[in-house]
Amino acid sequence: MGAVNLLTPVMVLAGWTMIILIWLYATRIPAMSKAKIDPQDALNSDLSSKIPLSVRQIADNYNHLLEQPPLFYAVALAIAAMGHVDALAVNAAWAYVGLRVLHSLVQCTYHKVMHRWTLFMLSSIALGVMVVNELLKLFGG
Repeated sequence: MGAVNLLTPVMVLAGWTMIILIWLYATRIPAMSKAKIDPQDALNSDLSSKIPLSVRQIADNYNHLLEQPPLFYAVALAIAAMGHVDALAVNAAWAYVGLRVLHSLVQCTYHKVMHRWTLFMLSSIALGVMVVNELLKLFGG
């Protein structure tokens, strides 16, 4: 397996993050306009009480895509750079990306916390598989 096999899910998740960013602006700007919030005034106030929860959920999800996924990007890039790409790493990477996309869809639409938490935990396990698999290659003998 080559690096391309592992870097493709990296690019898919980066692309998904951009889709969520567009969705964020497509909902937040009209919500702020409807609530008559001046963007400059938003610096000194809490938007959470002034814009709908459905809009805040999308912004929260965008932030979530900038929390744990950078670790995924670093791990995938490290595995690819070291030439250690194997089927387990690729499958775990695709599982991670698929679960993060599902996590986004849950959070941005119907937002059942336990569904979202389950998807987060499963994606964390997929990332953990990538990390442990690589550590075993590096230090396992």
